[in-house]
Amino acid sequence: MAALASGAYAQTSDTIAKVKASGEITMGVRDSSGALSYTLGDGKYVGYHVEICQRIIGNLEKAVGKKVTVKYLSVTSQNRIPLVQNGTVDIECGSTTNNATRQKDVAFALTTFVEEVRIAVKANSGITSIAQLKGKNVATTTGTTSVQTLRKNERATGIEFKELFGKDHADSFLLLESGRADAFVMDGSILAGNIANAKNPADFKIVGEVLSVEPIAIMMRKGDPAFKKLADDTIRELAKSGEIAKIYDKWFIQPIPPKNTKVGLPASESIKAIWATPNDKPMEDYAKK
Repeated sequence: MAALASGAYAQTSDTIAKVKASGEITMGVRDSSGALSYTLGDGKYVGYHVEICQRIIGNLEKAVGKKVTVKYLSVTSQNRIPLVQNGTVDIECGSTTNNATRQKDVAFALTTFVEEVRIAVKANSGITSIAQLKGKNVATTTGTTSVQTLRKNERATGIEFKELFGKDHADSFLLLESGRADAFVMDGSILAGNIANAKNPADFKIVGEVLSVEPIAIMMRKGDPAFKKLADDTIRELAKSGEIAKIYDKWFIQPIPPKNTKVGLPASESIKAIWATPNDKPMEDYAKK
């Protein structure tokens, strides 16, 4: 009966009722999304967005009146949206850009991170700008918006390059590390996180123009206002109390596991602005500035 109820709730998009009936929630996580969401191995996941989601689940437990079992499911850029839509994943805590197209399929909590898409290269490559990518191999991750963003950038007009696709961010970074790619185009935090965990971090650097500014948010099913409100209220309270800044500092400024390296990415003015006035505006609204 419980299994049947759980299946029914997955279809009706009532996450709170589904969790109350089943006693569990499935969190979508990423293996290598920088300090936002990454694996320590053995099914353990940590990061800025993972911790914020744990705070949301803490408030969900109060709402359902019992302890909830959290199941972690590793998702990719390709399958994250379908898995949220079909009810497999209840809350996705990775590095997903909130844009108008995706808002047709899923819902986003209040923005918790604002990303700048940049280019990572080997420090000795001599590459410092988009123009120097002409004729080069450029890596990105399948299912992400980054190369589309690069192609649309006015500075990339007439610049022809070959795309190489990694199955996840670690795979894309490996393309750069092994010399198969000359550059890796991705969210700055993901680039910084992968560089921090490289064998020789000093061998790499982030260069060039900011390709786009994108709001990154925790994702959930569409048509579930009660669960979105619970998530939004949690984030709003974390921002108001200053706790969100402390969580950010823990993952982006302080040494992080497993190697106790520092990502070294202070909160940008854009991030501080969304903490001051929380909103769930899509990427397109940022482009209007």
